[in-house]
Amino acid sequence: MVGYDPKADGRNISSFEVAVAGSVSGLVTRVMISPLDVIKIRFQLQIERLSRSDPGAKYHGILQAGRQILQEEGPTAFWKGHVPAQLLSIGYGAVQVYKTLREAVVTMYRTEGPLVFYKGLNPTLIAIFPYAGFQFSFYSALKHVHEWVIPTEGANSENLKNLLCGSGAGVISKTLTYPLDLFKKRLQVGGFERARATFGQVRSYKGLLDCARQVLREEGPRGFFKGLSPSLLKAALATGFVFFWYELFCNLFHHMKKADSPR
Repeated sequence: MVGYDPKADGRNISSFEVAVAGSVSGLVTRVMISPLDVIKIRFQLQIERLSRSDPGAKYHGILQAGRQILQEEGPTAFWKGHVPAQLLSIGYGAVQVYKTLREAVVTMYRTEGPLVFYKGLNPTLIAIFPYAGFQFSFYSALKHVHEWVIPTEGANSENLKNLLCGSGAGVISKTLTYPLDLFKKRLQVGGFERARATFGQVRSYKGLLDCARQVLREEGPRGFFKGLSPSLLKAALATGFVFFWYELFCNLFHHMKKADSPR
């Protein structure tokens, strides 16, 4: 937990316990927010406008998409691609076509070769540097603004400031680099057009620039930000959940040590 000190309020926990608390909180949080990730990706891949006025649009809102996915595919659909997301190995789109992770990996390798696992790599790499730069820049700027508006006093206030400024910097950075995430998802599902036909229109892209041009031409500038609302909601909830579970596990370790220590 960058910028957060669990020992600031006197809790007696080791660095290992801090690492465990952080890892488990991240794991639990990803399980909880996976439905929003699924909805975000459905929005990103939809060519039609996210609007009720478009008769061809399968999805047009977060709640509507959630109800439709639940009705058509059942509750497990909200965790499709969850295992590879946890492992950070292959994209969601591949597992959405296939029944299991193993089947996806084997079939993709046999049909398209090893390079298939790196579709969408260019926008991913391009996004890394500006995203990291934006995060640090806005984090520093927001901390200065926060200090000017509400001067911090004590370690707990410092932690709250870090949480608020970190979340704000993440939201701003995510918004500015979001089009690259959309391009990445569109490129990753290339080759699965037949399997995705039931979701609406499909497109084939020759590369990053071709993808950007087609999206701009057919969907307009707003097309670059499809899925942004569930993405930002997911980011906000993720931050809250991570800190909640992190605090819970840190307190658990602290009380376990306190109970075991001689009185």
